Amino acid sequence: MLDTIELGPREHARAAVIWMHGLGADGHDFEPIVPYLGLPPEAAVRIVFPHAPVRPVTVNGGMSMRAWYDIRALDIDRSQDEAGIRASEAQITALVEREVERGVAAERVVLAGFSQGAAMALHVGLRLATPPAGVLALSCYLLLPERLASERHPNNSSLPILMAHGTVDPVVPLALGRASRDRLQALGYQPEWLEYPMGHEVNMEEIRMIGAWLRRLPALAPNAI
Repeated sequence: MLDTIELGPREHARAAVIWMHGLGADGHDFEPIVPYLGLPPEAAVRIVFPHAPVRPVTVNGGMSMRAWYDIRALDIDRSQDEAGIRASEAQITALVEREVERGVAAERVVLAGFSQGAAMALHVGLRLATPPAGVLALSCYLLLPERLASERHPNNSSLPILMAHGTVDPVVPLALGRASRDRLQALGYQPEWLEYPMGHEVNMEEIRMIGAWLRRLPALAPNAI
């Protein structure tokens, strides 16, 4: 089981957000934004920030750092590290299963992330047999896109998805994010799409929109059963 940081109720949570960080960061990376999401205390949402495993990253000279999978080339959508992706898929799925064991229904778990972490959130969320409450994917792209049509679970056809991207992102090009959105649309998904005049980052306007989207999810509503 991955090491995690947890905010919110440690017991008797009614919903959960599992939020994956980006390359080289750790679970503390998005901890500061939680107060700005505006999640009402009565919704009893547990937020889980896992730490990715430490592994060598090829494009960074083989330096070891926290990463959900290896990046083998500057063209990040080329030569993807399927073994690393599959290993992280299993670890993130185990976090969802742990929430279920702790009393949070699988359909009340949101998968979220930034960059690599967002790519993993999409990858896992589209394949889970029980649809999660939603997927939040910031500044990312689809992993193993050629496998998605055959591996996606039919139960997830109406999965709420919010994608957001910086228009001048030098790490994950905007065109790659848009192409991932378009592929999802071609498969029948209806992702919400936001663009902001920024690089590979988040800004306050985006954080406010994320909070509003989370609060709109039926599973996170304070009166949800």
